[in-house]
Amino acid sequence: MRDYQGEVPGASVLVIHDGKPVVSRSYGYADLEARVAATPQTNYRLASVSKQFTAAAVLLLAEDGRLGLDDPVRKWLPTLPASADAVTLKHLLTHTSGLVDYEDVMAPDATVQVHDADVLHLLESQDRTYFSPGSEYRYSNSAYALLALIVEKASGQRYATFLRERIFAPLGMDDTVAYEQGVSTVANRAYGYSLADGEWQRTDQSSTSAVLGDGGIYSSIADLAKWDAALYDDRLLSDASRKLAFTPWTKTDDPTVEYGYGWRITGETVWHSGETIGFRNVIVRYPQRGLTVVVLTNRDDPEPYRKALQIAALFLP
Repeated sequence: MRDYQGEVPGASVLVIHDGKPVVSRSYGYADLEARVAATPQTNYRLASVSKQFTAAAVLLLAEDGRLGLDDPVRKWLPTLPASADAVTLKHLLTHTSGLVDYEDVMAPDATVQVHDADVLHLLESQDRTYFSPGSEYRYSNSAYALLALIVEKASGQRYATFLRERIFAPLGMDDTVAYEQGVSTVANRAYGYSLADGEWQRTDQSSTSAVLGDGGIYSSIADLAKWDAALYDDRLLSDASRKLAFTPWTKTDDPTVEYGYGWRITGETVWHSGETIGFRNVIVRYPQRGLTVVVLTNRDDPEPYRKALQIAALFLP
């Protein structure tokens, strides 16, 4: 982890083995300007690591009988165009919907942040799909933004409130939050940075950073240890729901990777990375070996997935 040491944007590393945190360390700074060091309690923007929480919210509502995974998306979001008729919630969860990526239809010079509801409005004008729903895989941030809206419709609660009351609070993830500017705050917040001309520049937010369902959750390695523990038993999700989440439903554009519900599946690992302006993160789980590695960083480089595998190799036979 030497790249993260010193007066540079930092990282937090968690290794859990057989239910115990055997490594919990932080490096560098969470806030360069204020010279705030990163700690295991530092909260990083998870980016697409957030998708596993959106999927878990949908599975909880399915357990409640409030929605069905085979429901047509237009049952919940009827303003979507007719081209979405064949799209189901399962297609959204597995990136097989074919829905247009909202980032492809945003104004190229957009500076005002879009939210999940704005994603729906952008897609209302797109009466087309990239392919017939269910026939192919294409990673879709649009899909998970729509899932957050469906969570709100099915639960009658705001998405951030549902996550807090049904996932974060029950698990004791007290500082984890689906962050909304002006509504909530992030304790022990890490700010994102990008390297430009040899200098670290703060690049904490972009025009898409306020979309919650696809990447808006902040968390720490301390809280993610509690999340990891909950994925081994039925304290949050039933055995059946966890099996659904970790089932390889579809092949992806990488022949070594399949996709479940908010999780990539590669051999014996279930994992997900997250990348957004100023942050790069990954969680890699080896469920059969009781091993998990989490690397959270508040910088745009380097990519941490390979590093997490290197760290995991230190604990594998």
